[in-house]
Amino acid sequence: MSFTDKAKNKAQELAGAAKERVGDMTDNERMRAEGATEQSDARARQAGEHVKDAGRDVRDAFTK
Repeated sequence: MSFTDKAKNKAQELAGAAKERVGDMTDNERMRAEGATEQSDARARQAGEHVKDAGRDVRDAFTK
């Protein structure tokens, strides 16, 4: 996973957390849900990137 991908995912996760907190403070259920969704999407994307990295590591271990 490249540094830019990590940074984008982290930025989206933090933006989602902020949106969720604002939704909580203003009692705006829609904004809270959008924030939670953004966080989940970013975490899922990060997990997918980690799986791809692990697959590359395994492939590289067998080709050496």
